[in-house]
Amino acid sequence: MFSLKAALVKPFAKRVHKSVQKWAMNPIETQEKVFFELIKKAEKTAFGKDHDFGTIKSHEDFVNRVPIRDYEALKSYVERVVAGEENVLWKGKPLYFAKTSGTTSGAKYIPITKESMPFHVEAARNAILMYVAETGNTAFVDGKMIFLQGSPILDEKNGIQLGRLSGIVAHYVPKYLQKNRMPSWETNCIEDWETKVDAIVEETLPEDMTIISGIPSWVQMYFERIIEKTGKKVGEVFPNFNLFIFGGVNYEPYRTKFENLIGRKVDSIELYPASEGFFAYQDKQGEKGMLLLLDSGIFYEFVKADEFFDENPKRLTLKDVEIGVNYVMLISTNAGLWAYNIGDTVQFTSIKPYRVIVSGRIKHFISAFGEHVIGKEVEYALNEAMDAHQIEVTEFTVAPQINPTAGLPYHEWFVEFEKLPANLEEIASKIDLALQNQNSYYYDLIVGKVLKPLVIRPIKKNGFQDYMKSIGKLGGQNKIPRLSNDRKIADALEEFILVK
Repeated sequence: MFSLKAALVKPFAKRVHKSVQKWAMNPIETQEKVFFELIKKAEKTAFGKDHDFGTIKSHEDFVNRVPIRDYEALKSYVERVVAGEENVLWKGKPLYFAKTSGTTSGAKYIPITKESMPFHVEAARNAILMYVAETGNTAFVDGKMIFLQGSPILDEKNGIQLGRLSGIVAHYVPKYLQKNRMPSWETNCIEDWETKVDAIVEETLPEDMTIISGIPSWVQMYFERIIEKTGKKVGEVFPNFNLFIFGGVNYEPYRTKFENLIGRKVDSIELYPASEGFFAYQDKQGEKGMLLLLDSGIFYEFVKADEFFDENPKRLTLKDVEIGVNYVMLISTNAGLWAYNIGDTVQFTSIKPYRVIVSGRIKHFISAFGEHVIGKEVEYALNEAMDAHQIEVTEFTVAPQINPTAGLPYHEWFVEFEKLPANLEEIASKIDLALQNQNSYYYDLIVGKVLKPLVIRPIKKNGFQDYMKSIGKLGGQNKIPRLSNDRKIADALEEFILVK
């Protein structure tokens, strides 16, 4: 059957692909242009005056005048913006605040400006168009699309609207997608996540779903409810579902589980969005890593993760980065964030063009004994065991056990399995060896009998969901940290352990 929409998408995708290639093939010049535009436009703001933006002629000048800051360090400026003051971090006032839950200071208010907002929308659109340009697949455009996200209801603070980023973006869905987009506005406004998922299931079951998008752990919940309701695999319920779009966490630990829930393989596109900016998306199906968005009003700097806590760590620009090194990513943006540490660590998988994977969080690591194990390492080790033992994992997190009741300390893995394996010790051994092979510090601690090999604590069915519910963080953009350097989460999970 002829589809006008599908026919129009292909030339549009081709045009976007050509435009993306133009800046992706000129990365250093593109970033320099973004850098000087940002400095010039913010020169007369309070922040620009405080940091002598008028005298900045190079990246070196910028490094000398603008220190690395996280939200806490930038908070005094943000509070002035929240209070209604103009021209503080960026010219004028922001259009929105993306409200996120901070770990140390309660709510965080991340500004979104009229200059930065279009890039949040454009990047998500271009990710799909780049997929069309590569694959030629337009079969999904006439079906229904679902984006599992936060409520679009916005509050107001001193004339500036605020809400979750996904709720803000919901107001910018293009007209040509409105009829295809699900869930309904009313359902999207439901605050309680479990009630919302049930309502989404009811709404989508009769529809021809072709794209499903969201954080994997919450999409999984949606898929499981569909199977409970119908007794069929998701791919059978939605025969034309052929594109899964996700972001927020590494998909690999979920891949096997998802293929089982769907009943077949589907193409996927990984995104790297955040309240602070949309940083990257997967531009090639066969490539590892996401294309770093260099022409989106964001200037990037990188600090080697193992030097980050030094007194004066070296700040690198794109031209100096290397493949496979773990970097803390800093951003300066057209929303008024400057040398801002978003907390993520990335590794480059390619520098022609520049592609990254998110390797973890600079605060989410285990180094209770000097091992500095990061998220990418535990995810890789778990995947090795999953492949070798044909097991499915629903969710997991890792913490150090510093004071065991007997014997040496160890890393404690809290794992929710789809089906509890009989050979937990074999699986633990496989994970431990894979971790030793990646991390020489961890290897030395095991060999030197400072640590004993890791221990797995199986979590009961839906235990992680129950834990998130118990702390009021079920659904939305909330997710379990892969790693903690303390026992806060680990101790709370004790009541959800399957076998004590």
